[in-house]
Amino acid sequence: MFKNKEYVLAIYREKSFTKAAEALFVSQPSLSASVKRIEQKISEPIFDRSSNPLKLTEVGEEYVRCAIEIEEMEKNFERYVSDHTKLLKGTIRIGGSSFFSSLILPKLIRDFNENYPQIKFEIYEDNTKNLMNKLSNGELDIVVDNTINEDENILASVFLPERILLAVPKSFKVNDGLEKYKMEGDDVKLNKHLSDIPSVDLSVFKDQPFVLLNPENDTGKRALKLFKKCGVLPNVLFKLDQQVTAFNVACAGMAISFVSDTLVKGLNSEREVYYYSISDKQAERNIYLYQKKNHYLSLASRYFIERNTLKQ
Repeated sequence: MFKNKEYVLAIYREKSFTKAAEALFVSQPSLSASVKRIEQKISEPIFDRSSNPLKLTEVGEEYVRCAIEIEEMEKNFERYVSDHTKLLKGTIRIGGSSFFSSLILPKLIRDFNENYPQIKFEIYEDNTKNLMNKLSNGELDIVVDNTINEDENILASVFLPERILLAVPKSFKVNDGLEKYKMEGDDVKLNKHLSDIPSVDLSVFKDQPFVLLNPENDTGKRALKLFKKCGVLPNVLFKLDQQVTAFNVACAGMAISFVSDTLVKGLNSEREVYYYSISDKQAERNIYLYQKKNHYLSLASRYFIERNTLKQ
């Protein structure tokens, strides 16, 4: 009954017979015939072919749930056998937003491969919600993110602490008189915002234009909480999905944005903004390496997490 389950799962994930056939490198008629044989065995249709996009029937939803469980058990056994041979080979499936995938993961993977060159990586870029869903159903081994996850089935290991800063265009007059608070990129790279340079009161910028991240984003959530705590109703020009885009808006002289020191440290220092630190717990957070509890994690994945977990 679950023979050729990968055909059904490919259609389910691609939401299309045509795209699934392309992904599997089989003809569409062959794929359709294989699914028909499965449906004949269970005496029920798996897909509602009249819907667009393609949807699962009630029986199809249960079939897919079971198929994913079986697929995950097979992959767990493969990882176990690989580890049992004491050969560090295989693939680590790791996910992150475009920010983490472009700024953090390349260096982590490069450093890891210097010691374990036979390990391959599959990188998945998506938003936090989709990445956590993929982690939960076993499609990913590790997710890198800075959102606090409350799912008790997800285990979080601290990779790196970070601070949220204000990026204020240098052309803004509000910078005048704030000499003891403002920083350049090199100051942030030297961690002067953590000790040497005092924090500024967010209310100083109450009349300035801001570009914020959408509230689904952790930085967006924290920004709104910071405004609320200091009693400021911000002048928001617009909201965006990506921190890098908001930062570039600030660099273009349009508005103030909230950025992480992780971003500032990962870019060249010559930017047309000043940075200000904020003294509030909402401006402090961690970047985590997430994994699924009670899930067989390959030896390579465990090594990757151990090498990149902050030692307390």
